[in-house]
Amino acid sequence: MSSFRKEFFDREYTAREAYGRLWGYARRYRLRIIVGIVCGVLTAGTLLPLYQTIQPALDEVSENERPAQQTQAEKAAGTAVPDNGRNVAEKPPEQAVPALPASMAKAAKMPGWFKQAEKWAARLGLDVHADDGGISPALLLMIVLVVPLVALARLVLVFLNQYCLTWSGSHVVADLRVDMLKHVQRQSLEFFGKIDVGQLMSRATSDPAQVQMIIQQVLTELARAPFEIAVSIGYVAWFAVANDMLPTLLIIVVGFPMFLLPVVALSRKIRKWSKRSLERNSVITSKIHELLTCVRVVKAYDTAEAENGRYRELNDSLLKSTLRAVRMAQLVGPAVEAVGIMLICAFMGWCFFAHVSLSSIVPMLAPLLIIYKPMKQLAQLQVQLETGRASLARIFSLLDVSMELPEPENPVRKTEFSDSIEFRDVSFRYSGADSDAVSGASFALPRGKMVAVVGSTGSGKSTLAALLSRFYDPSHGEVLVDGTDARRIDVADLRNLIGSVMQETLLFNDTIEENIRYGSPSATYEDVVRAAKLANAHDFIMAQPEGYARNAGEKGFALSGGERQRIAIARAILKNPPILILDEATSALDTVTERLVQSALDNLMRNRTTFAIAHRLSTIRRADMILVMDRGRIAERGTHDELYAAGGIYRRLCDMQGER
Repeated sequence: MSSFRKEFFDREYTAREAYGRLWGYARRYRLRIIVGIVCGVLTAGTLLPLYQTIQPALDEVSENERPAQQTQAEKAAGTAVPDNGRNVAEKPPEQAVPALPASMAKAAKMPGWFKQAEKWAARLGLDVHADDGGISPALLLMIVLVVPLVALARLVLVFLNQYCLTWSGSHVVADLRVDMLKHVQRQSLEFFGKIDVGQLMSRATSDPAQVQMIIQQVLTELARAPFEIAVSIGYVAWFAVANDMLPTLLIIVVGFPMFLLPVVALSRKIRKWSKRSLERNSVITSKIHELLTCVRVVKAYDTAEAENGRYRELNDSLLKSTLRAVRMAQLVGPAVEAVGIMLICAFMGWCFFAHVSLSSIVPMLAPLLIIYKPMKQLAQLQVQLETGRASLARIFSLLDVSMELPEPENPVRKTEFSDSIEFRDVSFRYSGADSDAVSGASFALPRGKMVAVVGSTGSGKSTLAALLSRFYDPSHGEVLVDGTDARRIDVADLRNLIGSVMQETLLFNDTIEENIRYGSPSATYEDVVRAAKLANAHDFIMAQPEGYARNAGEKGFALSGGERQRIAIARAILKNPPILILDEATSALDTVTERLVQSALDNLMRNRTTFAIAHRLSTIRRADMILVMDRGRIAERGTHDELYAAGGIYRRLCDMQGER
């Protein structure tokens, strides 16, 4: 079974490092983030008017119950009670003291904003002073006017809080994805030779998606939940001080932090299993990429069932680690609930023994019960923050690796090739190799001439071509283009001077027209057709109903090998580079197809400086100079006739292929 392979650039990041760098991406969207946070703070503020109505409402209910209880007691005693609610027999009318309206008697107990609300009601023509012994106008006003307004304001603020922060989070993750792709594409081929492409794909897709989900949830909740908790605790503290309940407040202050115990206890395990789940998910992505890339081999050897079995094992491994992380995460919520219930029970027990009345503690308990949800959200945020930290560590580890070729501070701009290419005592060794792939190579390729390179597998032929394209830099020596070191030339300019046709031609999953136009975006349809005709590709393209609109398939699988080669040649013809690299462009073709491709290559090489790597020696007879590579060194050089007559390595290669 395949296993996760930690990449050479992986390292751990502290929460401060990971989220500090994430803020660097979020800073450019700080205006919307500030709006979202402010709306979250104001959302928490809407709880305060609701809390302020609790005590007046309780007082109202208590006072409305008392007359009813008194009336029942008096009826049981046989005492007549007039309509005005006074016992005439008990107190003569002349001794009665006129009662104040209920609304005036309770004015001191109302929140400070009530008087202003009462004025607004009066402007609307609402009579709030009716004193009929039922629900007071004050309470009714709070219910039908203030509460709906608060609810509406809360709705708008919650929407703005969630939308602004989700918008910002989505843009941050989009920027992360773009930066990851740009960074990866800047790396040298040495980097791609050391990594697992499938696992790299997982870092570029799955990890940013995980971060996006976390940003949207974490930012939204962090902008609201802490302030809701702060407003609620602030009200509890104010109420306790105002009503001389400092011992009760002290009990709450001591017990409240215990809500966080489950979060602290489980956070490390959550991060561990979340990271392991991400790693195993990258193995799954790598395996899928490998199977889809090698699908022809799988079908040729009929190993689909065996591969399905291996994939099932990997999937089971991912499932186990995922469920382990889920168990840890899901345990946080119930644990917080259990701790909360135990704390409330303990608090109620203390109130009983301390003779604290229920009506006195309800205004304090209500905010504490309301903040249970934001407390639970904060507990879940810790889970998400740990998961996000694992994803961010994988992302930033990739962004911190630096294996790109160095760029000069003031690169030489070069848009034309006019003289020659020269390798001057060039040596190169791949990372981790025991010996040089190229050692002491020196030769010149004049403009308009053709140099062919031959040799056995591993002799250094393709490495020479890679050094010319500056996919790698020499360990020693120089590659000169018109007398200028290639390392000093602007990379884009250098690559624009060079066109390549490789043995393994890879096309994009796009139309044939777009594949030919690739690298020459300004070319017209007529230019594409002209290039295809010179590459002997026009006839087979038009033989299909879709013509140039036909899709080439993944990596060009919809086309044969010879057709793919001719599409690649057409692409190079359209680019029209002065320097051409041919890397065994005809070695994998049958004789008939080779003739068509060779004819296309002849059209391509006309009036161009050509560096050709050859497997079939028949294709390089006309080369102006042939280099024979052996173990990284240029063992022989000369024309075909000169080398054949010398009777060395080149002649042995010719004799093995039946060439003279």
